[in-house]
Amino acid sequence: MLWRTLQFLWTASRGHRLAPWRSPYLRWRIETYWGIEAGSIGPREFWRFVREHRGELWRFLRWAAQMRP
Repeated sequence: MLWRTLQFLWTASRGHRLAPWRSPYLRWRIETYWGIEAGSIGPREFWRFVREHRGELWRFLRWAAQMRP
């Protein structure tokens, strides 16, 4: 399960692994979930989101790992 979670994170941040707040996919997910514009998400907003919503994020990552074949 942990391996699949890490695989999802690796895939979702493709091309932006050292700066995940630049990932279009992750920005879109945060915009959809949190309601702020994706264009205004920077490092501060990204890490604040991760810190404040870590429980929901872990639940989502576990779900996403189960959905992978």
